[in-house]
Order: sequence, then C-alpha cells, then structure tokens
Amino acid sequence: METPSHIVVFITTGTGAEAQQIATILLEQRQAACINIVPRVASRFWWENRLDDAEESLLIIKTKAARLTDIIRLVRENHSNTVPEIIAMPIIGGNPDYLAWLDREVT
Repeated sequence: METPSHIVVFITTGTGAEAQQIATILLEQRQAACINIVPRVASRFWWENRLDDAEESLLIIKTKAARLTDIIRLVRENHSNTVPEIIAMPIIGGNPDYLAWLDREVT
C-alpha cells in the first residue's frame, strides 16, 4: 500500500479556549489547511492507574503527513496536559479538488 500523503490528526484539549489557541497556532504557521473544533466531548480514560473522565474539546485537523512531526512539537509546546492526545490517521482517498486545495494551503 502506498504511504498516504494526507492525514487527519485528532487532538483533545481541556478547554475550548485552549482548542482555539492551538488551532490558531497551527493555521497561522500553515501546518494545517482546515481544523474543526468539536466543543464538548465526554472522554473516559485511564490516567495514573485510575479510571477518569473529562469534558474536552476535540480538534480534527486536515494536513499533510509530512507536517506531523511539527504539529506534535507545536502542540506539546502549547498544550496544558503533560501527555496530550495527538493521534493521526491516513486519508486514503477523497475529493481530488479538496486534497489539491489542502496541498496548496499547507506549506
């Protein structure tokens, strides 16, 4: 299988303001073409050997696979969590016009 050149990155944040801040940084630095912010997601997870839950905001980032290392660095520098959730999934297909636009917008 060919290595995808486009990815979707999921990042959760503790507040909507933090989500907006991280989205702005990534967009201003042309690390992403588009970021959706889902304001209230209920999360349940294991943390420090106990079951925990939180209300978080979710960023859905469309970008080039080549930008992932820079995105991880920028998020770590600007995120309030010691271990921020940053996961990426390949885009295996889509509207060719949208993917061409994504290529033009991400430097």
